[in-house]
Amino acid sequence: MRSTDLMYKLEASSKPNENRMSSNEFFELVNSHLWKDLHDELIFPDKRPLLAHYTSMQTFEKIITAEEIWFSNPLFMNDLEELKFGMNEGRDELLKNDRIRTACKTEKSHDKFLSDFDYLYREFESKHALNTYILCFSEHDANDNDGLLSMWRGYGNGGSGAALVIDTAKLNPDEGSPLIIGKVHYGSKKERLAWINSKISDLAELIEKHATSDEHLWNAAWIWFQRLKSFALFSKHSGFSEEREWRVVYDSETDKKGKFKPYFSHLATDRGIEPKLKLPIKPIDSNEAIDVVLVDLIDRIILGPSISSVLGSLALQQMLKNIGKETLAERVIASEIPFRSTAR
Repeated sequence: MRSTDLMYKLEASSKPNENRMSSNEFFELVNSHLWKDLHDELIFPDKRPLLAHYTSMQTFEKIITAEEIWFSNPLFMNDLEELKFGMNEGRDELLKNDRIRTACKTEKSHDKFLSDFDYLYREFESKHALNTYILCFSEHDANDNDGLLSMWRGYGNGGSGAALVIDTAKLNPDEGSPLIIGKVHYGSKKERLAWINSKISDLAELIEKHATSDEHLWNAAWIWFQRLKSFALFSKHSGFSEEREWRVVYDSETDKKGKFKPYFSHLATDRGIEPKLKLPIKPIDSNEAIDVVLVDLIDRIILGPSISSVLGSLALQQMLKNIGKETLAERVIASEIPFRSTAR
C-alpha cells in the first residue's frame, strides 16, 4: 500500500535553458507546492495506527471465512457529499477563478489550461469513478477494548456487530500499489471551499511566474486534478469528525496492469445495483499485489456491546475455531459499554 503523500514523476521532455524551466522542473515545483500540506503532517507509512472496521455480524462472518473484504464505491455511501463535493466544487471554482485567468496571460492559454483539466475530469468521470473504491476504518486507541459508541450505532448494526481492529504496522508499504491508505480530514463546507481556493491561488501564482509552454499548462492541470481527487476522497464534512476515519482507497487510474480488475463485482440491494471491489486479503499466485494475510493483520476482534456476554464471546470463539482460525479466537474481546440496542 502507498501513502496519500503522492509524488508523481515525469521524464523531462526538454532541456532547461538559461531563462525557462524545463517541463520536469516545472512539474516538480508545482507538485511539491500543491501537496505541501500533506508533506507537513505525519502520515502512513510513517504513522502506523490501529484501525477498527465496524460491521454487522453477518458481514464479519463473511470477511473472516472468505478472507475477503468488500470495498464500496464512494458515490453510493452514507455521506451524500462523498467524492462529488470535492470534484464538483474544485472544478467549478477553477472555471470561475479570475486569478487563474490572469495567470495564464492570454485567453488562448487560459482556454488550453481549462480544456486540459476538463479532459482529465471527463476521463475520470467516464472511465474511473465507478471503479474507485474505499474501505473505511476508525482510528483506534491501543488500550481501547470497547470501541466507540457512535461507531457501533452507525456501522456496527446498533451494537450487535463486531469490530475488526487492524494493525497497520503489519502492512508492507508499496509505492507501486493502487491501494492508498490515508487519514480523512474534516471541515465545514466553507472551510473546504476555502482550502480549494487557497490551492487554486497557489497554482495560479506558479503558472504566472513559471509557465511558458503548453506542456507546462498540461502539467499544472494534471497535478491540480490529482490533488483535487485526493482531497475529494480523503475529506468529509466536520459533522463526521468523531469517527476519526482513515481509508484505504483503490485508485483504478494507477492500476495500469489491471491486477485488481478480476475482483470488480457488485451487490444487489434495495437501492439497486452497487459496484463493489471484493478483495481477497491473502497471497494469490495470479496477483502479485496481494502479499498479506488477513489473520496476521488483526490485532483484536471486539464483540459489540449489545451482544457482549460470556456466552456471546464463547460462541464467537467457537465459530472461529470451527473455520480453522484458532489464533483469532484468542483475540476476541467483549465490549463493556453498557448499551443495549432496541433496534433488534
